[in-house]
Amino acid sequence: MNLIEARNLTRHYEVRRGLFGPPASVKALNGVSFRLAAGRTLAVVGESGSGKSTLARLLTMIEPPTAGQLIIDGVDVAHADPAARRQMRRDVQIVFQNPYGSLNPRQRIGHALEEPLRVNTKLATAERRAAAHEMLRKVGLRPEHYDRYPHMFSGGQRQRIAIARALMLRPKILVLDEPVSALDVSIRAQILNLLAQLQDEFRLAYVFVSHDLSVVRYIADEVLVMYLGCTVESGTRDEIFGAPRHPYTQALLSATPIADPDAVKRRIVLQGEMPSPFDPPGGCVFHPRCPVALALCARATPPTEGDERHAAACWVANAR
Repeated sequence: MNLIEARNLTRHYEVRRGLFGPPASVKALNGVSFRLAAGRTLAVVGESGSGKSTLARLLTMIEPPTAGQLIIDGVDVAHADPAARRQMRRDVQIVFQNPYGSLNPRQRIGHALEEPLRVNTKLATAERRAAAHEMLRKVGLRPEHYDRYPHMFSGGQRQRIAIARALMLRPKILVLDEPVSALDVSIRAQILNLLAQLQDEFRLAYVFVSHDLSVVRYIADEVLVMYLGCTVESGTRDEIFGAPRHPYTQALLSATPIADPDAVKRRIVLQGEMPSPFDPPGGCVFHPRCPVALALCARATPPTEGDERHAAACWVANAR
């Protein structure tokens, strides 16, 4: 059974352009769909501005979608009663990119871990403290860290604390928004191994937002490739990395370093910048930068063709 399902999720923002100008709409997310089961990891990849973080905010119910459906554990968020919505917020937690920015510098670590329990449960003080100590142990920290402040930890330790806090309510789904991009390479590997261990222990579903495809190749089961708020390709990790169909996915993968001096690589360099979300291009959103675009690409939006193992929205790829 799928723990989380997104159906054509859309998020537009109304912004004013000047004192007397009419409001404009920023099309941050346009019809993203996927399914994710327990114990699986979905990686969401793409350039900055592709809508990855907007999707993360929708999945954690920080913001409501403009259109589309978000279904968590079989319940549609839009039609859930207040009690069910509170439970959903407990079931979906997020770990941010900057662990120091997400921790209160004036709050001891133990109190930060206990705070979700104080707000959402009726556990006694001793029980909350015991739960915090247990979670510190699970993420590889020691009991004496309970009474320390965030500035007394390294970046990797802070991220362990952020992960521990996200797990205090025993969620079913963890949204990881660039969780290792601010860390050194050696520390990054430790955090990724920790996430894999915790996923096996708690049967967690991960939505892993990242721009680092080498990390994605290590941790993901399924991959969602986004460009300008749209899904251009999706599928299993092996299919996406082994036989990418969309020109944008091929360009992203061509920029990923390979630890093999004898490997022959053909770098695909995209021309120009990503268009503005205020005025996305018609047809295929990628066609102004696509090296193999046809005249049809500028006129019509390509349908997504394929199955759950591998699908792409590209006139050229689907004509092959």
